[in-house]
Amino acid sequence: MSTETLEFQAEARQLLQLMVHSIYSNKDIFLRELISNASDALDKLRLESLVDKDLDVDASDLHIAIEADREARTLTVRDNGIGMSREDVVRLIGTIAKSGTAEVLAKLREAKENAELIGQFGVGFYSTFMVADRVTLVTRKAGESEGTRWESAGEGTYTIEAAEDAPQGTSVTLHLKPEDSEDHLYDYTTEWKIREIVKRYSDFISWPIRMTTEKTGEDETVEYETQTLNSMKALWARPRKEVEQSEYNDFYRHVSHDWSDPLETIHMKAEGTFEYEALLFIPSHAPFDLFLREGKRGPQLYVKRVFIMEDAEALLPDYLRFVKGVVDAHDLSLNISREILQQDRQIQAVRRRLVKKILSTVRDLQQNENEKYQTFWREFGRAVKEGLINDTDNQGAILEILSAASTHSEEGVTTLADYVSRMKDGQQHIYYMTGESRSMIENSPHMEAFRAKGFEVLILTDPVDEVWVERVTEFDGKPLQSIAKGQVDLESEEEKEAAKPEQEQRKKDFAELLSWMTGALSENVKEVRLSSRLTTSAACIVGDENDVTPTLEKMYRAMGQDVPHVKRILELNPTHPLVTGLRTAVESGSKDEQKDTAELIYGMALLAEGGELADPSRFTRLLADRLAATL
Repeated sequence: MSTETLEFQAEARQLLQLMVHSIYSNKDIFLRELISNASDALDKLRLESLVDKDLDVDASDLHIAIEADREARTLTVRDNGIGMSREDVVRLIGTIAKSGTAEVLAKLREAKENAELIGQFGVGFYSTFMVADRVTLVTRKAGESEGTRWESAGEGTYTIEAAEDAPQGTSVTLHLKPEDSEDHLYDYTTEWKIREIVKRYSDFISWPIRMTTEKTGEDETVEYETQTLNSMKALWARPRKEVEQSEYNDFYRHVSHDWSDPLETIHMKAEGTFEYEALLFIPSHAPFDLFLREGKRGPQLYVKRVFIMEDAEALLPDYLRFVKGVVDAHDLSLNISREILQQDRQIQAVRRRLVKKILSTVRDLQQNENEKYQTFWREFGRAVKEGLINDTDNQGAILEILSAASTHSEEGVTTLADYVSRMKDGQQHIYYMTGESRSMIENSPHMEAFRAKGFEVLILTDPVDEVWVERVTEFDGKPLQSIAKGQVDLESEEEKEAAKPEQEQRKKDFAELLSWMTGALSENVKEVRLSSRLTTSAACIVGDENDVTPTLEKMYRAMGQDVPHVKRILELNPTHPLVTGLRTAVESGSKDEQKDTAELIYGMALLAEGGELADPSRFTRLLADRLAATL
């Protein structure tokens, strides 16, 4: 058959122009695309040879070959796979048969400066025109006698003709453009560059990728040596029982660039409607950028062992950003973009299963290997608690693995389940307090009644604790209760009944003082009331049940959010000499003289909880005057 010159289908022509005149920096991707196409062709031939017993093909040495000619400046990628008929060539290369091409073109135009996008849309074969002035394809379909030769300079037309002597399979020869380092166009005939690209993108392709290189012999004769460039060792595709832990450790160091062994290895395989394999690792220590928002996160994504992207953020939530590893999906498109990845239903299903598996693995560590779990929580607990805020589906699972310091132990931490198991008879709430440090919380006036009555209190000192305790209402049916909010009820019904007459009398005795102080401190507090949580301190400041804490208020303001100032409640200890003395003075008619005393009591309560005085110099002046008057 004579040579025909045909035009590309319109959208293919537009895509070619984008490729040729593109300003993308990551041109290396073209080789990944060609190797991926070759791998698919080999997969198809193997399957076809099993299905069609009459198919006359040699499948004994299926492989991919790369041949570089530095003098001619050509690079050829060859396979002995299924091959293509003339009709296949016109259909697959002369047109873009896949749907959504117009959208692909639009996104490519919008994202010209985003180097990540190359190789993630359906560019495939067309990406060769980024690095080649002319591309020649020779192919013969398995079982057919005549081959096809296709050639184009990427200018809108291509030629096609019969190739009598074409071997089975497909070879793509690139007539390379001159090297241009400023345009990130490298010399793709050099051995090191080919090795680098294959190692990065195609190391785990299941077929051997071979390259023949020249070697000078002892008598200076030219010899040729063929080497396999890829390892073909996809650990995640092997049964777990066949993999040594040392192999896992080596692979972890490869994907994480970490110097130590992983804390735990998670190897899983999903079969059914959507197949994938995952090999994930929990590190043994937190990376330096764990809390840097610009830090990279997410496992590597492969599709049928072809590397797609380094940090597939859509596969894991942000609070598990420390998890390293790979996910190899069988049915995703090679050209999937980050935007599509985030919306893909299959990816969302994978994400849900990965999260559940990671959390259940940590749960197993907690139950079986306490030392490993303690390391995990020490290194990553602060990040994991972020999930309590933004992953409501897994909130229960996260609460099960959560640990916190508590008044039960001076050094260790406790799980919520262990806290519940130690709750006193009749105790309805899980008590906690947030603050900047353990010592500040332990010495807080809020702790006095809890310490006196022997109630355990969780000590929460991470900044994220201020936020998640507002979102989590209960654990195991037990409501969480801040000891710095609302009324405290630590007495049994018998104790309440016995103390009722005394409490009623106190309300009457202190009514005038409480009313006066509420008015005197109205700029700072919404109410002054008697306290049931104080045993030794004169006063403390508490919030209403649903009030935002001062620390959280400060955090919101630091993030630029306009949060109204929340007035809180001043509680007085009716047995403290300072309070009883002030009551006597107020009742004797010296209210104006005692306004400074009321202000000092409020200031001391504010300082005791680690708060900041609005006017520190005024407070110190008032305190100095009062001290001087006593001398």
